[in-house]
Amino acid sequence: MYRGTEHPLKLQLSRLGNIKIFTGHGDDHVMVNYQRYDHSVVVQAGDVHTDWSVAEFDSLSEASFEYFIRLQPELVLLGTGARQRFAHPRLYRALTNAGIAVEFMDTKAACRTYNILVADDRRVIAAILFEAESSPKV
Repeated sequence: MYRGTEHPLKLQLSRLGNIKIFTGHGDDHVMVNYQRYDHSVVVQAGDVHTDWSVAEFDSLSEASFEYFIRLQPELVLLGTGARQRFAHPRLYRALTNAGIAVEFMDTKAACRTYNILVADDRRVIAAILFEAESSPKV
């Protein structure tokens, strides 16, 4: 039984072989092939990248998006947390100039959409952001 904000995703991993898919998500984490990540992560069919150094939406820069060019996707899904947020187009211009589409979604939608597209053999990347928690006020 799942409690709180954690949501199971019903997929058959055995049918997908070694493809990386989202198997769960919550307000403070995602699970990829049942491994939990509670920091920003980039997922593509064959790999999970934990070296994307973007800690939160407001720290996105042109370099944040240029990171994806070397991975050669056709589409980048940016999961922006509990609500959908949009970056300024100048930040991801290098991607669009390279013919790479960019979509902004809340994290739950990004996880679901990624799973559907990767199962259909699309070259898709899901970049999931988690907002840094504020320090408690004393």
